[in-house]
Amino acid sequence: MVASSGKLCDARARVSPAGAHPGRPARTRRRNARPSPAGLIRAALALIALLAGLVGGPARAEGIRVATWGASFTRDGPGLLLRAILRGDDSQANAAIAGLLALRADLLVLTRVDWDGDGAALAALADRLEEAGLSYPHRFAARPNAGLTTGLDLDGDGRSGPRDAQGYGRFPGSGGLAILSRWPLRSIADLTPLLWRDLPGARLPRHPDGSPFPSEAAWAVQRLSSTGHWLVEVEAPGGSFTIGAWAATPPVFDGPEDRNGLRAADEAAVWLRLLDGALSVPPPRGPFVLLGLANLDPADGEGPEGAIAALLGDGRLQDPRPASDGGRLAADPGQGGDPALDTADWPGPDEGGPGNLRVSYVLPSAGWAVLDSGVLWPPPDDPLAETVAAAGPHRAVWVDLAPPGPSLDPGGGGG
Repeated sequence: MVASSGKLCDARARVSPAGAHPGRPARTRRRNARPSPAGLIRAALALIALLAGLVGGPARAEGIRVATWGASFTRDGPGLLLRAILRGDDSQANAAIAGLLALRADLLVLTRVDWDGDGAALAALADRLEEAGLSYPHRFAARPNAGLTTGLDLDGDGRSGPRDAQGYGRFPGSGGLAILSRWPLRSIADLTPLLWRDLPGARLPRHPDGSPFPSEAAWAVQRLSSTGHWLVEVEAPGGSFTIGAWAATPPVFDGPEDRNGLRAADEAAVWLRLLDGALSVPPPRGPFVLLGLANLDPADGEGPEGAIAALLGDGRLQDPRPASDGGRLAADPGQGGDPALDTADWPGPDEGGPGNLRVSYVLPSAGWAVLDSGVLWPPPDDPLAETVAAAGPHRAVWVDLAPPGPSLDPGGGGG
């Protein structure tokens, strides 16, 4: 069983002066002090929290809201995300925080957030949300493969660069994963160290003559996860459930060997192998939810044909097909899939991009009762639309589920 290297954080366990961050002195209150720009921004965010239901935030059904979002909580170097959150003057971070306040998920997986060993940036983000009325006292973040150097030429270009890390990253921890939760979390397993070649049925890249691409030495160290694959238990009211969180490589930025396309496909397939009982980690014994950034669309874009469709069509899972008016109205010409299901707003092929795609997913196990679902992509005339767009090209995906209860079964069958 692969051991977890992540950190579980419980904000209630921190003993520090009111409003203080660990490692920083407590703030003293001054009467009649002029509000700082950061304070004004935070006040504005609090107002957004109050008005979220009126300006496009998804209405809440009874039950548990689980969500994933690739909001751009990543910066060009270590420590810069923490600075951006603390200073309060980073427009992209502020837009993402406003989007989270509108989303109001009970459990959230962020798929593009810089990791630091002390969890300082994640704690600062949670503090900003807490100040605006949204509390996530429980958090989890393990070291990602993104930016983890190898010393080898993993992409076969003959040069040393960020694509030679275990996962693309400008520095160790660049663009990692994080979980924010209203309820306690317990790490079950971290599949992030799993070697790609050790995945049963792995589709590894090869040279035209069939030899390993780029080399046998690269195969010997290359991990499957470009960011991470985690199994974490959530102790929710009414019963616990398991989440499987991941963020995969885009199936582009490679050559005819299709290294990144094959890898993204296997980063989705690892969940099927887990459910099959083919890994050293046992499959979830109760209700579970898979959620994160697959970077694969079942109908459009790059990637091996049918790669994500195999996961979406597996009988042990259900696809609620979250949709939005914003995605429908932003349809690209010639799209093969339903544009209302898209979760990323990228430039079209005429601008050198892949176009809008469905790449983020929330997939409950078969036994859950799905109450509602959606993509946080408001139509252009919604006041929240501009804010969500400013947070990056990805859109949040959410699903409302009935509380699990002790008798909920994950379902049978398989694809």
